[in-house]
Amino acid sequence: MIAHLGYNVSDFTKAKEMYKRALAPLGISLKMEGEGHAGFGSGENLELWIGATSDKHPIIATDVHVCFMAKNREEVDMFYSEGLAAGFKDNGASGIREHYAPNYYAAFLLDLDGNNIEAVCFN
Repeated sequence: MIAHLGYNVSDFTKAKEMYKRALAPLGISLKMEGEGHAGFGSGENLELWIGATSDKHPIIATDVHVCFMAKNREEVDMFYSEGLAAGFKDNGASGIREHYAPNYYAAFLLDLDGNNIEAVCFN
């Protein structure tokens, strides 16, 4: 339904390294990079783009919520622990969120700009 999502971050270099580390357990890696932009994805797809602010793109996205599918609970747990180690802030440790669905197992992290990054599985 959605081909990709992109937003600007306040510290592009630091954010790029944080996202690389947190998304790796989900099989998502940095696939393309240029001056002031980075594309992350799995396989051939580039699902997430982050960019540096500039005169052309001065706005920083805040309060964005992006959720990535994990294959299992172990991937969600690794996303959460690697994200914290990379500099993300805790926004909800790994666990069942029954108010969403009986098997909704997720973890939530906040990036440097307050964007809510989530990993979820349903097993």
